[in-house]
Amino acid sequence: MSSKNTYFFLVFLLFFSLISCGQTNTANNNSTALKTVAVSSKEILTGAQQTERYLSILKQKNIAIVANQTSVLFKKENCTHLVDSLHKLNTTIKKVFSPEHGFRGNADASEAVANGIDKKTGIPIISLYGKNKKPTAEQLIGIELVVFDIQDVGVRFYTYISTLHYIMEACGENGIPVLVLDRPNPNAHYVDGPTLKMEHKSFVGMHPVPLVYGMTIGEYAQMINGENWLKNNVKCDLTVIPLKNYTHQTPYHLPIRPSPNLPNDQSINLYPSLGFFEGTTINAGRGTENQFQQYGAPFFPKTEFSYTPKPNFGSKYPKHKYKLCYGVDLKNVERLNSVTIKYLIDAYNKTPKTEKFFGATFTVHAGNLELEQQIKNGLSVKEIHDSWQPAIEDFKKVRLKYLMYE
Repeated sequence: MSSKNTYFFLVFLLFFSLISCGQTNTANNNSTALKTVAVSSKEILTGAQQTERYLSILKQKNIAIVANQTSVLFKKENCTHLVDSLHKLNTTIKKVFSPEHGFRGNADASEAVANGIDKKTGIPIISLYGKNKKPTAEQLIGIELVVFDIQDVGVRFYTYISTLHYIMEACGENGIPVLVLDRPNPNAHYVDGPTLKMEHKSFVGMHPVPLVYGMTIGEYAQMINGENWLKNNVKCDLTVIPLKNYTHQTPYHLPIRPSPNLPNDQSINLYPSLGFFEGTTINAGRGTENQFQQYGAPFFPKTEFSYTPKPNFGSKYPKHKYKLCYGVDLKNVERLNSVTIKYLIDAYNKTPKTEKFFGATFTVHAGNLELEQQIKNGLSVKEIHDSWQPAIEDFKKVRLKYLMYE
């Protein structure tokens, strides 16, 4: 078979696999499936897929699982959710902890998620994005091991790494081991962006890392532990099940959207650069089908490209709801290998002085006060990017200690 035919054969097999997976999902499958599939001559195996490496660890233990809609096992013609799979294997799952967006991944960003019962398995679900973001000692009573399996996208203000931090901290304080099932990072091919200053620590940024840190969630967990970032320097008894056939430069297309407003590979790649708009008055595609692939506002100069944000899956209250927005379409831009600030500068320059551009959360998204001032002072893209480099180089030395992959 020629290499060209082999390529299309692999595409067919993987596409068929995803169709089968979608048929086994819950009613949310239409809103969680991505539009692209992974194609690789060597299949990447996630930590979750390698059940032979961790089932013996779970045996005869009362466990809790930190999971969402991305916590799946892809195998040949079908896929199953990790919780469903382990439940069928008679593993004793006492509870599920769910992060932002909920266990099935259908809650808006910043929307509180309530506790509940999983209808499929009857397992209690404890929200870590409601009354408490860190498991309480009471919630961990009787738990002998916590399994963490969530797909990350490698961006500091994406809150799953904050949930990871609090899980590790709570388990460290209560003497409970944590098992992280590693997954690829689709933005692991570079390190860039402003580094968080700890005086601006929040749930959308807890650690002194650049905006894009170039690590898998398993590597990041090791860094949290090794750099003593947990409260009172507590240590977590941590085990990571590593990936197979993976490097940081391996392209990885997520078969399930990691959150409601990251619908495809383009949005995930643009998210580090367009995520800054979350702290401004600019709409970054929420309320459309092209989230984080465009930006605009009603007060921008009129252009050929326009759109009207409307409430939809994952965005009940988009900025400028039902208002015609003029803006910029980025659906077809080439893949980024760095964080670019040019979109933010462009939007700032298009915003009339009568409109407030920066919002209350811009500083916590940027991780510092400097970025807002740099833009107001008219610094160029290059000047701003150059200002990030000393802190990035310092971080890379720290990062190097925890890398598990090339």
